[in-house]
Amino acid sequence: MTHPPVGGRPGSPTPQPRPLPRVHRAHPHAEAALRTALRRGEVTRLRPGVFADAIDRWMPEWERAEHEHLLQLAAGLAALRAPSWASHTSAALLHGCWVLRLGRRAEVTQLAPPDVRDRRDPLMRHWTQLPERDRTELGGVPITTIERTVVDCALTLPGEQAAGIVESGLRMGADRDVVEQVLRESRGKRGVRSARRVLSLADGRVESLGEARLRWIAFDDGLPPLAAAVPVETHLGTRWVDLGWPDMCLGLEFDGELKYAGDDAQRVILEEKARHDALVEAGWTVLRVTWRDLATKDHLLYRLHHAHSHTSRRPPRYRPSGEIPVLGRLGVCKASGVSLGVVGQRRPAVSRPSKVMSNAFSAPFQRWVQRARPLPVGSRAMTAR
Repeated sequence: MTHPPVGGRPGSPTPQPRPLPRVHRAHPHAEAALRTALRRGEVTRLRPGVFADAIDRWMPEWERAEHEHLLQLAAGLAALRAPSWASHTSAALLHGCWVLRLGRRAEVTQLAPPDVRDRRDPLMRHWTQLPERDRTELGGVPITTIERTVVDCALTLPGEQAAGIVESGLRMGADRDVVEQVLRESRGKRGVRSARRVLSLADGRVESLGEARLRWIAFDDGLPPLAAAVPVETHLGTRWVDLGWPDMCLGLEFDGELKYAGDDAQRVILEEKARHDALVEAGWTVLRVTWRDLATKDHLLYRLHHAHSHTSRRPPRYRPSGEIPVLGRLGVCKASGVSLGVVGQRRPAVSRPSKVMSNAFSAPFQRWVQRARPLPVGSRAMTAR
């Protein structure tokens, strides 16, 4: 089934399906050879009677986790007798979606409840109605369609994890009308409200898992929805901002580490600098976000709210507790000893809102101040660009 491509930056990558690893069934005439291979570490046992080639120990951790998950899926499908379809996160991984915090247990959907439920089983079996519309094959593997997979994951996963799968699924061409129809048919199930929020934000224009997470984090904290793949006219021609609020000329750039690796790193850095300067000269304010920033959400949200409020000429909505460097003259940050280009004194911690603040800000702000965690001083999230 073909789908029209999703609009966005020309030449941007599209996720690709992953193949299911091969597994081997035990054969009575090869028991001696199998025992020898197990002893040498050439094969590994997945479940009784099902084996696979040993995993390369030099494989990156994230790639190893995906490979082990798919091995468990292949072993489960080979051992099950009842009709089963790869589904949920397993189907998302096979389709090529961006899966965050992938679990080790593979997931399949069956039409009848399993005879035995065992939490130690490396296969998680769901049972529900699965119309013919929601069934397909991918490389000979029975699997739920991309539209059904997107809805299943949106119903069962937290918003931040579901956002990556929904965004990548739409990017690969999932029919949005079918997705919304499947979601309507899921009325009454747990997670429908969260799934609707995720789907309302997603449009398939983000280009990476990091961008999908950043977009969701901002939206989930009350900021206006970020537009993805925003075109900006500069003196270098049309340049694209990963995420942004076009009406405010405020953009967010997610910097993964891969594009700065390799022999062409210096060239890429120079091109990125020229692009950044062109965006600034065009009147845009650009914030850069990394994987580390996504792991420290308090810092990230402070930066986003501060930039959004400052750019829109409104007082900041939020202020976290803890000591924060106040940017001022050139020098070295007294709090961390790290050169920031600009530095100043530190403001005292904010323990609770004052009377003036109580009158100036709403109750949600006061609750946020009281529950906010202290910021580790000198974090990269506070580094001035």
